[in-house]
Amino acid sequence: MPFIYYGQGVADYYDDFLERLMSRLALEGTEITGEQRQDGKTTMDVRHTGEGGKLEVTVSGKNVKVAYTVAREKKEVGRGVMGAIAGAGVGSILGGILRRDTGEIGDRIGDALGGAAAGGAYGAYGGWEESREDRTAFAALLASCVKEVEDELQEIMRAQEEAREALRERGRQKKAEDDGKEEEARGELEDVLGDLLAVQEEIDLLESEGQEVGRAKNRAERAEKLYHEAEDACDEGKYTAVRTKLRAARAMIDAAREMLDA
Repeated sequence: MPFIYYGQGVADYYDDFLERLMSRLALEGTEITGEQRQDGKTTMDVRHTGEGGKLEVTVSGKNVKVAYTVAREKKEVGRGVMGAIAGAGVGSILGGILRRDTGEIGDRIGDALGGAAAGGAYGAYGGWEESREDRTAFAALLASCVKEVEDELQEIMRAQEEAREALRERGRQKKAEDDGKEEEARGELEDVLGDLLAVQEEIDLLESEGQEVGRAKNRAERAEKLYHEAEDACDEGKYTAVRTKLRAARAMIDAAREMLDA
């Protein structure tokens, strides 16, 4: 039965999660071999303090699933064999002492086999207990590493979201500023247009009366050209250019009015 852990909400950072997890395990003394990667799935063999097993890291929805399957430990078998040997010897000796070596050979064999069984069972139990402790220790280490990597990536994700929100806020502020600048520029355009229309109307009136208005008319035409350039600049969001061209247009309008009044 595998040990299963989840890195919550970090599936989009799968490669980063995997690399960080492997680095942490390696720093804790874990030997990693046989790594195989496919899309959204990586398997590898791991060994830590004598315990071995297989690690599988996969994408599971929005999470990253880490499954660890322990390979059968050889400690149970090794301890059992040593226990059987020791148990057989103890059984034979005890049998000889109790019967003063007067029993039949079959009894001695039975004692030896009984000792072997008892010793083997004891040794295997001791090996199983030690293996279980190792498995529990590595499972705890793996769980800790998964949680630490998850926390790191969650912190990175929060920082990135905060940065994106800051950019969005700056965008909103800039839009508000641009809207204010556009509104101001549109107001100035309306003022200049009103002055321009007024001076053009006056020029037309004086011209209809036969007066010389050529120079004033020339200034008014230049002012009109500057006005339209300012209008185009406003449409393009070039508000500095709008103000510059409108100032020049006002100067032309004022010059035309002075010529008409002269």
